[in-house]
Amino acid sequence: MVEKEQIRCFICLELSREAITEIEDIQGLIRKKKLFYGKFTEPENLHLTLKFLGEIDSEKVEKVKEELRNVKFSEFEVSLGELGMFNDRILWVKLMGKEIWDLQAKIDVHIEKLGFMKEERFMSHITLARIKKVIDKNILLDYVKNIKHRPIRFKVREFIFKKSELKIEGPAYSDLGKYTCDG
Repeated sequence: MVEKEQIRCFICLELSREAITEIEDIQGLIRKKKLFYGKFTEPENLHLTLKFLGEIDSEKVEKVKEELRNVKFSEFEVSLGELGMFNDRILWVKLMGKEIWDLQAKIDVHIEKLGFMKEERFMSHITLARIKKVIDKNILLDYVKNIKHRPIRFKVREFIFKKSELKIEGPAYSDLGKYTCDG
């Protein structure tokens, strides 16, 4: 039996140019302080993950594409929110907007029938950096929480189904499908 190629996939929201620029400014402020060793997310890879699907075969990719076409949503507005840290390993900025959770739940309902588990701990965050070693966690957290940034707002009109290829220089993403709002 021939083993099917596995494709690493996720569903996400992309950010506006203005939001990416603001995040780059935030990353620059954090980078200057040299409070940890790690890797900042490249501007072209900044996004909000609505659902990580892991590695699935091409047949399942097609089924997911089909189900995602049935997700109905209206255009909504989001904004950059507070900054924080998970498990001493991930620096993030929150993406605010109640409709993000609504869209994520709709996606879950549609792909649950394909065997994907519902998201139990969804948090609307954009990864700014992955930390390998922190010098002083409390100083870093204090600094990050006190960064004042512009409350960038933008409209969400689509979500994207993406393929993620892990490479030595970092992940490379490509679109498998784009799904636009109803109106």
